[in-house]
Amino acid sequence: MAVRAIRGATQLERDDPDEMREAVTELVSAMLEENALTSDSIISVLFTSTPDLVSQFPAAAARHLELADVPLLCAREIDVPGALPRVVRVLAHVETSAPRPAVKHVYKRGAQALRPDLSA
Repeated sequence: MAVRAIRGATQLERDDPDEMREAVTELVSAMLEENALTSDSIISVLFTSTPDLVSQFPAAAARHLELADVPLLCAREIDVPGALPRVVRVLAHVETSAPRPAVKHVYKRGAQALRPDLSA
């Protein structure tokens, strides 16, 4: 088993706790599904959000996915002028037998614009 990092991101339409929960749940679930993983495979997850998202912590939204014993951490993205607004990014560290080139990074909603090379 190797430790791999999986990237992901999603864009919210508005700063709303329900939408945060829905978007983060959708994203993390897709990251697990696309990489044939379970929550037991997750070592830790780092969430970042753009400064315009303040209604809820992305990590709190992810707790609905049976991640109670997984270390989760939130941080704020750098406020770069012209950056895509209302974005939550994820960096998950997982145990997997997949080689690095086989890891599937997941970008949802409008966040595909961040990494079109990985979203195809």
